[in-house]
Amino acid sequence: MNQVFEFIINSRKSFIQLIDGLTIEQLNKIPDGYNNNIIWNFGHIVVSTQTLCYVRTGILQDASTVKFNEFYKKDTRPTYTVTEREVAELRTIAMDSIKKIEEDYTNGIFANITPFPTATYGVELKSIEAVLTTTVGHDNLHFGYALALKKGI
Repeated sequence: MNQVFEFIINSRKSFIQLIDGLTIEQLNKIPDGYNNNIIWNFGHIVVSTQTLCYVRTGILQDASTVKFNEFYKKDTRPTYTVTEREVAELRTIAMDSIKKIEEDYTNGIFANITPFPTATYGVELKSIEAVLTTTVGHDNLHFGYALALKKGI
């Protein structure tokens, strides 16, 4: 699992590099033909990994402790202009939350999870290892969306 965590961290570092190279206006821009923007895609991976690992697995009862969840969860769209401060917070949470998940994994917090089907594909995730592997694909899917969005801004 060390390699999986390392891959997630490195992928997020790449996403952060993309964000750091753009203005706040570019991050918030929704190009014609799209329904979201670069910062929404980044915020979405930040909240989704936390909710998948802690809420969907039954470790936490709800997502109330996942900051920004209401703005970036599945089936949401940008509804306001994100500030530089929020971008900085998302950047920090992106890395800190993965470190916390890795720590909790090492400490056995995820030893007994409640299996759940993914909302998108209906595939049942029966272990935290499966959840984290899915996270790798999900993070990179949204990184790809962000790269496509960058071409339209």
